[in-house]
Amino acid sequence: MKTAIVYYSMLGNTDYVAQKIAPVLNADIIRIEPEKAYPDKGFKKFFWGGKSAVMGDAPALLPYTFDAEKYDRIIFGTPIWAGTFAPPLKTFLADNKELIKDKQISVFTSSSGGGADKAIEKIKKLIEIDKIEATLHLIDPKDRPKEENDRKIDGFCSLLT
Repeated sequence: MKTAIVYYSMLGNTDYVAQKIAPVLNADIIRIEPEKAYPDKGFKKFFWGGKSAVMGDAPALLPYTFDAEKYDRIIFGTPIWAGTFAPPLKTFLADNKELIKDKQISVFTSSSGGGADKAIEKIKKLIEIDKIEATLHLIDPKDRPKEENDRKIDGFCSLLT
């Protein structure tokens, strides 16, 4: 089964998880980035990121290569901002909705707190699917590494092999 990991990562936590999962599942990595980067420090980071998430912004993305026909499974990765997934992922999902809705979908999230379950439900609703194959939520996995995180990543990958 050919797998793609499509993700956005501002501070590297989501990227950290994608890099751990990809070799285990022999997955292609597609990192998406907004044309205009979000502030990544201080108050502006929380204000602009949170406002964008809450308002449902869908920012323009830098060019990326994604051929949905090549993949049976797509794993989405996103940080949690204000209880939802990051706006760059919203853009990708909206732009590719018809191409991905018949694929096997899994999701991993990273955050400094909660909100993963709500975010995953919002992803399901946006792309109009009933089932997510596997989910994984980690708290700051790059910034606060723990053996428990590695076990959770291994468990997530086991569900997909």
